[in-house]
Amino acid sequence: MRRQIPYTANERKVVGEIPSIMPNAPATPVYNTPVNPRENIRAMYFDKHPYWVGGRDTTSAMPPIYNLMLGRSRDDTDTFGRFWQWVETAGGSITPHGNPLFTNVNDWKDHIKIPNIDEWDWSLAEGRVIDTRYAPTVSLINGFWFERMVSWMDFMPAAEALIDEDQHDAIMEMFSATTELCLKVVDKLLELYPCIDGINIHDDWGSQAAPLFSEEVHRKLFLPFAKQFCDYVHSKGRYTSLHSCGRNESRIKLFIEAGFDDWAPQTMNDTKALYEEFGDKIIIAISPPGLPEGATDADYKQAARDFVDNFCKPGKPSTVGFSPLSQNPVFQEELYEYSRKHYAK
Repeated sequence: MRRQIPYTANERKVVGEIPSIMPNAPATPVYNTPVNPRENIRAMYFDKHPYWVGGRDTTSAMPPIYNLMLGRSRDDTDTFGRFWQWVETAGGSITPHGNPLFTNVNDWKDHIKIPNIDEWDWSLAEGRVIDTRYAPTVSLINGFWFERMVSWMDFMPAAEALIDEDQHDAIMEMFSATTELCLKVVDKLLELYPCIDGINIHDDWGSQAAPLFSEEVHRKLFLPFAKQFCDYVHSKGRYTSLHSCGRNESRIKLFIEAGFDDWAPQTMNDTKALYEEFGDKIIIAISPPGLPEGATDADYKQAARDFVDNFCKPGKPSTVGFSPLSQNPVFQEELYEYSRKHYAK
């Protein structure tokens, strides 16, 4: 059971800061909190009752070797021989279009060799010091399902394969192999960094307007492997987080069925409706809209109170997602104090 700790004014003292992962964004202040940010995050995931609204209370424990072999390397070649070109305006890398390894998934074994990760130079990840005042997390960039498939095939052949039933058996066989690879990576990361609390996985399943494929395809080709991932991570005592861009609000029941503990929807999704209906089953990151030009400090304080009143209901915690409003220092300060008092009741 979480202890009730009354709020005191001394908590408003700033004792440090968390640099933003977003370029040109201000750092998040660290207050003189009664428990450290890591304990707050764990209380949110495991007790459904944090001490205050979280959002920037984590720290990355991802070793660079993952990005080199499987992730977002900068102008380098991954373990599958795919070149990743860094795109500065997007803040990420992409495999250049027009050079697919294969265009029919039935041929995948002729072109893809699942690596033995024990052959990688994991010494590159040793000796790293992780600040465990914050919840250490890893983010499996580029994923092991559709995004990985696109990196091998280009987008159009990969999308077409999802609706070609003659390729479905091969897709499931391929995803089974990539999921096993994923779980081996998870094991290695937890061996290197036992302090890891959460594992986030990337797989973009939507466009700005709608999901990229049908619910039937999602249930058949993606749900079994997403559930395998979540079940495995949960068996290790860690929480799971989904990064999936696009308008995927109609798929949230499948995210819950898979076992994901949280999802950070982009703003084209109706996050208020998602929170109201599903906030007791999955933690939703809410990105509050900005205030109009000329907004006063009082307006920012009221926006923080409104956030807590709307999205911090009993048994339904939320996190504050990235937005210009959430980065405003007046909003941040009021969000901390008001939510601390709210959760201490």
